[in-house]
Amino acid sequence: MKTLQDLGNLKSKRVLVRADFNVPLNGTVITDDGRIKAALPTIEALRKQGAKVILMAHLGRPKGQVVPELSLAPVAARLGELLGIQVPLAKDTYGPDAQTKVAQMSDGDVVMLENVRFNPEETSKDEQERSEYAKKIAALGDVFVSDGFGVVHRAQGSNYSVATYLPSAAGLLVEKEVTALSKATENPERPFTVVLGGSKVSDKLGVIENLLNKADRLVIGGGMVFTFLKAEGYEVGSSLLEEDQVETVKGYIKTAKDNGIELVLPTDIVVNPGYPAGDTPVEPKVVAANAIPSDMMGLDIGPDSCKLFHDKIVDSKTVVWNGPMGVFEVPEFAEGTKAVTQGLVDATHAGAFTIVGGGDSASAVRNLGFAEDAFSHISTGGGASLEFLEGKELPGLRVLE
Repeated sequence: MKTLQDLGNLKSKRVLVRADFNVPLNGTVITDDGRIKAALPTIEALRKQGAKVILMAHLGRPKGQVVPELSLAPVAARLGELLGIQVPLAKDTYGPDAQTKVAQMSDGDVVMLENVRFNPEETSKDEQERSEYAKKIAALGDVFVSDGFGVVHRAQGSNYSVATYLPSAAGLLVEKEVTALSKATENPERPFTVVLGGSKVSDKLGVIENLLNKADRLVIGGGMVFTFLKAEGYEVGSSLLEEDQVETVKGYIKTAKDNGIELVLPTDIVVNPGYPAGDTPVEPKVVAANAIPSDMMGLDIGPDSCKLFHDKIVDSKTVVWNGPMGVFEVPEFAEGTKAVTQGLVDATHAGAFTIVGGGDSASAVRNLGFAEDAFSHISTGGGASLEFLEGKELPGLRVLE
């Protein structure tokens, strides 16, 4: 994979950078600017060289329509604050305003193009259509830098097709992500523990299959655990359950046993009469994992499991975590996710290599008040991290080779 050094001297060059600025918004207020901060090292390195930095990114799912609420204006404003400069936002992605703003740039300037997903061609399945669109964007730059790790698992116009028209390389963030995830999966220091949570087993099937040959220990929580408990023959009440995956999970349990992999499931569960919504009172109750009442829903791992999961993580040299242990947005169901997060912090402190695998896990770390530098690496790519862990070839990385 080519990196920034392979592009040579970039002074006065127009550098198109595909970043990942798909940040959560409350109206026009950014509630987590982690992805913007993650892009700063690449932007600052390019500015230091005297490059003209042209940023492109998506926000939300406008589905090829111009949706004013999904404009990158709040991102441009926040990035300007972080860099201490003005970051003008073009009104389009490759049209007259983008062309004018790029033409007016001086060395070290930064310009942002409007949401690439306002253009239907960005995510088009028609390669020719996507390619023609990418050619228009490519005309704005001299070289291309791919720095949006969260989108490298997709072959889209601004992160894949553009790279076929310009000298291209990975930015510092993508390089850092690939290095960290490779360290965890290719030759991990052992014991190697993988902690998986989140709502669905089906989202993690490929990861589990791939890691059943690599990990020493799989720790399972979150909504997906109820399919495992069902596979063990337990009642799961009204908890989230993927009935069609029960047989697959039985196979995983057998493979783990045959391969000598420790499969750690919760011993107790925090239940509630239903999913907490609106003003409904929350009535959490702790029950044994094999004794969930038929009229109850599991929403977090229990206190004994919190200690168990924490201790298993601390007893590791490499840890990868993807997916919360419960409905962490509700304080009563956040203890499991807190325990896992604290486990990773303590493991890092003890010298382990730890990765928080993007998406909801990264949001949980920030929302629960943990310092980002308490982990070896926090990934910016939820889906991309998962597909990397599955061992899949990612098109946005392949095109940089």
